[in-house]
Amino acid sequence: MKDYTKKNIQSLKPSATLAINEKSKELILNGKKVYRFGFGQSPFPVPEKVVSALKKNAHKKDYLPIQGSLKLRKSIAKYISDRTKTSFESEDIIISPGSKQMMFLIHLGFDGDIILPAPSWVSYEPHAIIGKNKFHWIETSRENNWFPTGKQIEEKAKNIKNKNIILILNSPNNPAGSNCLNFEEIASVARKFGIVILSDEIYTEISFNREYKSISQNYPEGTIISSGLSKWCGAGGWRLGFFAIPEKLKPILKMLKVLSSESFTAVSTPIQYAAIEAFEGNHTEYLKKTTTILNAVGNFVYENLKSNKVLIQKPEGGFYLMPEFLNSRFKTSEEMCNNILDKSGVALLPGSDFGFKPNKMLARLSFTDFDGENFLRNLKNGKKPDTETIKKYAPNIVEGTTKLVEWSKNL
Repeated sequence: MKDYTKKNIQSLKPSATLAINEKSKELILNGKKVYRFGFGQSPFPVPEKVVSALKKNAHKKDYLPIQGSLKLRKSIAKYISDRTKTSFESEDIIISPGSKQMMFLIHLGFDGDIILPAPSWVSYEPHAIIGKNKFHWIETSRENNWFPTGKQIEEKAKNIKNKNIILILNSPNNPAGSNCLNFEEIASVARKFGIVILSDEIYTEISFNREYKSISQNYPEGTIISSGLSKWCGAGGWRLGFFAIPEKLKPILKMLKVLSSESFTAVSTPIQYAAIEAFEGNHTEYLKKTTTILNAVGNFVYENLKSNKVLIQKPEGGFYLMPEFLNSRFKTSEEMCNNILDKSGVALLPGSDFGFKPNKMLARLSFTDFDGENFLRNLKNGKKPDTETIKKYAPNIVEGTTKLVEWSKNL
């Protein structure tokens, strides 16, 4: 059969996170009990005031500006400036249908090389391939909380001929669930080599210590902040994200406006109006409760799964843990995850999907397979849930963890 696909795209497959979600649903429809630890989606409802704002503005149908509604951009500029203690204005913000779309467009338009820490979110590398940008992996370690050191970045930058470089950072990290602890040294090296940092802060509002840490605080002139509503606001399906781009990087903003105009035109009008409430409203109590639940559930998995056969770090934010299974039974992490799904019903994603070598037995575990609305409604006084509460309101997490522990005993 004739192939109509460009060569640089022929090697790509559907996003691993979306594929595991669809595979899990298919297995469930066929009668198999599946613990959905593979797909990272917020289990919580969108805050009621934000939903009300969407309903109130559902009738609005006119196109908004390419860059996004002025009022929304002002709201986001203040939101980001307040949290990072930097200075963004409305003209520095561009709205997109999910931050993923804007990341995709920057790869299409950027003329340069990309540095990716391993592990990295599954779509960073495919975006670079589609954009025909050369990418360079930096293998991180547990000792540095799964983030690159300044020395590693400097050595990599010295060997890249192209002087246009983007380094993508994501903290809290997907897939490790860890926070970056060395922003200062990374910023120093980035400034030295003129590296642009794309700071993916989609999970930053759900850091378990409730501190909003951004590398833009150390390197404001060279950092693009990327975020949106999908994780902290539970609105993944609404598809609203943004980039905050400093003055020095205005050519990138200009490029993105052009690409946006020729692709998605403008983000959904009612969603933009609802997002104003999301970024201007006081959602402190909502965030306190949701992070308390996520912290407790993540720690439950951590405490029960860690063993002399499973190396794992305590979660610090987001939805994820990254266990390493000490075994010699499998040749690749993909083979191992297929076996785990087959034998225990627990769906995980292999470390190879996140940039690790296939023979490293790492996997991503998402601890969001529970009814977040019910859990949130029954959280008493905002106190950290105990084990009995977790068993009651997150039974799939408890059962799936038990299944995984039993599976690991045979390693």
